[in-house]
Amino acid sequence: MTTNTAKKPTNQSPKKMSRKRGSQKHSKSVPNKLVLVPVDFYPHSVAALKFAATLADLMGATLLILHVVHDPVDVPGFYTHEEKKERRLQRMEDVASQMLANFLKKMTKDHPNLPVIRKAETQLVPGLPVTRILEVVEKLQPKCVVMGSQGRTGLAQVFVGSTAENVVHLCPVPVTIVKSKHFPATS
Repeated sequence: MTTNTAKKPTNQSPKKMSRKRGSQKHSKSVPNKLVLVPVDFYPHSVAALKFAATLADLMGATLLILHVVHDPVDVPGFYTHEEKKERRLQRMEDVASQMLANFLKKMTKDHPNLPVIRKAETQLVPGLPVTRILEVVEKLQPKCVVMGSQGRTGLAQVFVGSTAENVVHLCPVPVTIVKSKHFPATS
């Protein structure tokens, strides 16, 4: 795991589509008692969410799970979704919202020992991952950010051009990088 702090991000505010389980708005009732965990639904995100949930529970903090809806180059505004051997295009926000809901459902089922995940707030924001993560950090001022890394060997392979590296270097709050090979995604 790696932890670091650095420069402030830009002052632009993200267009947000926020969701709390059962609510539509992010609660600001607990300032600075927030652990932010950006996820992309890969195994390293599972490991990061498990670590972040444990950390939030120990800190008595709220867990905010963030997914940045990133436009694919080939079909801007849409994700390709394959279902029953047919390929179709769907609005990115709709697919991302369903993917996030499925991800959280699986996480709560697979990790009943982490009830903070059930209480977690979620937020979807469109845009470039690094930019949007930093904008959410600036706006909400979490205690820390927890992100997953693929856990490849060699520092250059892990960080060159990665979202995690850029967030570590630019984020004004502590960032913890969780490698999935060191914090397994399975129970």
